[in-house]
Amino acid sequence: DFLCISLVNGFIQLRYNLGDKTVILQTSRKVRANGSTWHSLKAGRAGNEGYLDLDGTNMTQKASAGMKALDTHTDFFVGGVSSLSLVSSMAVENEPTSFTGCIREMVINNRELKLTVTDPKGGANVGDCDGTACGYAVCKNNGTCHLESSGFSCSCPQEWVGSTCEQPIHCSQNRCGFQALCIPQPPSFSYICVCALGWSGKYCDSKIKFFIAKFVGSSYIKYTDPYYGKRDLQYSRISLNFTTNQTEGLIVWMGKGEDEDNDFLAIGLANGTVKVVINLGERISVPLIHSKYSTCCDERWHFVTVVQNQTRIKVYLDEELVLFEDIDPHRKYTALNYGGICYFGGFEIGRKVNIVTTGLFQKEFIGKIKDVVLFQDSNKIQLMNAEGYNVYNGN
Repeated sequence: DFLCISLVNGFIQLRYNLGDKTVILQTSRKVRANGSTWHSLKAGRAGNEGYLDLDGTNMTQKASAGMKALDTHTDFFVGGVSSLSLVSSMAVENEPTSFTGCIREMVINNRELKLTVTDPKGGANVGDCDGTACGYAVCKNNGTCHLESSGFSCSCPQEWVGSTCEQPIHCSQNRCGFQALCIPQPPSFSYICVCALGWSGKYCDSKIKFFIAKFVGSSYIKYTDPYYGKRDLQYSRISLNFTTNQTEGLIVWMGKGEDEDNDFLAIGLANGTVKVVINLGERISVPLIHSKYSTCCDERWHFVTVVQNQTRIKVYLDEELVLFEDIDPHRKYTALNYGGICYFGGFEIGRKVNIVTTGLFQKEFIGKIKDVVLFQDSNKIQLMNAEGYNVYNGN
């Protein structure tokens, strides 16, 4: 499998192969090769349907029957490759040649790649493309960069202030407390404070403790398992109690949640019933949905346990076995390599549940969670000791 973006006779080409056939998309016009004009390029695929956008002109390749997952196990190369043997003959028009020009602000799956000296694994023959203090997007939020004798300065749009236009004007003199996030409210010329875990109040200035976590939407807890290195990942287990009056929501996501390569075990609600999805490395995971009765809107606590024994999955709801499935009888992948990360209720502020989970779950969890236990541990997780925002005392 491969995905390649290249410049061919002045046109931008996107080529990808998911294991069955090569798809080729090409822009309808050439790029300006004057060395001074920057171009905005967006390209990618959803399933086996590709898209290519050059400076706002979009084109797509309609999906046809075939493979839908991009299965690659190589490094990610920008501008060229370390060896021509790494390039598939189907990925380029002619013989592969390295790119000559400038590249900046590269974002892959919503994460920016830092094209610096220290961040990549390696590289060669790459230099500073601009040579000035304004060479990169130092001015945020559409600010304009001006060269000064001592460096640079930024002219900011009226809604932003700060040396790099990084701060909303409504938050310039905010009273939000310890580690709180200031969220501007332009229509009311004001702001609200989103409290870090362990704090509450209008300005997040009241310290709180809890054993029951209350999620109110746009809430999350990120817990790092201190015993991950000692776990037997072929035999995983998680149990917890929850209550909610919502029909949709992500309760827990065991996994990094960074890209489609990450293993995960997820528990949530879909149409008011318990939904469990597990990915041990295949990326294509069949959701397990218990539809015997609804678990929402009853103001009751429900106890859920998910046990992974290699590829055999058992789900217990209120101590009743409701799902039992062998997700891969061939035992190709048998370990849950979740990276020691557990998300509860959702993901970091700005990361939408439906985007991160690629539609497996639609919304953040609204309700309460307590008594979380990993594997066969004798102690419950201390959720207060984790990272999180917008989570309150549900006692």
